[in-house]
Amino acid sequence: MILRHAAPALLGLSLLTSPAQALDLNAMTETEKAEFGAQVREYLLKNPDVIIEAINILEQRNAAAEAETDKELVAANVDKLFNDGYSWVGGNPEGDITLVEFMDYRCGYCRRAVPEVARLLSEDGNIRLVIKEFPILGDASVLSSRFAVATKHVAGDDAYKQVHDALLEFSGDPSEVTLRRISDGLGLDSDAIIAAMDSEQVTDEISQTRALAQRMQISGTPSFVLGTEMLRGYLSADQMLQIAEGVRADRG
Repeated sequence: MILRHAAPALLGLSLLTSPAQALDLNAMTETEKAEFGAQVREYLLKNPDVIIEAINILEQRNAAAEAETDKELVAANVDKLFNDGYSWVGGNPEGDITLVEFMDYRCGYCRRAVPEVARLLSEDGNIRLVIKEFPILGDASVLSSRFAVATKHVAGDDAYKQVHDALLEFSGDPSEVTLRRISDGLGLDSDAIIAAMDSEQVTDEISQTRALAQRMQISGTPSFVLGTEMLRGYLSADQMLQIAEGVRADRG
């Protein structure tokens, strides 16, 4: 019987790592199937590291496939990611790489990312930053984003950045009273900003960003796009600096 001449290690690993190319079990008799199963089980019990190795290989393949899919998503949405015409732009506006951040003011990891992004921009100096208002953590998040976007419309980019920073530091529950306190403290026109919060333009911008995030399969914050790379979740400045070097190297 052919099974007796096959190495159990190869049989077991073939089942774990490449089911499509494994032996045809349908061509075996019930006795052969039982013998084959017993051989594989015996080998794996004696060599459990094979299972870990197979799982690691599978995870690597899945990660590579996901990274390739993410690059395709970035390439398909370049204009909306990097030049949507309404998102706030900072860092070096003429930088050779753009970092896009999808953020929520109520997100703890977004707050943790603030000094990391600041350090990235300071140490690299050639990165353009685009902030995407992506409120996903409830009504309080939406209220904060509406306030920030309305500030940009009423008072401009510099005022937006001030409000953006203040909201990331704010620890209470946002309300009209607390938002007025923030804008008053910055010397802004609170009445005009509050009045603009429910405007069609503010609603449209947030809706467009939500639609973009859905196309990009982004469901959490912070999420970043750095050059051609999708970065899902919080990263340190060191990690982003290394990725930026890789993006530049890939360009040749």
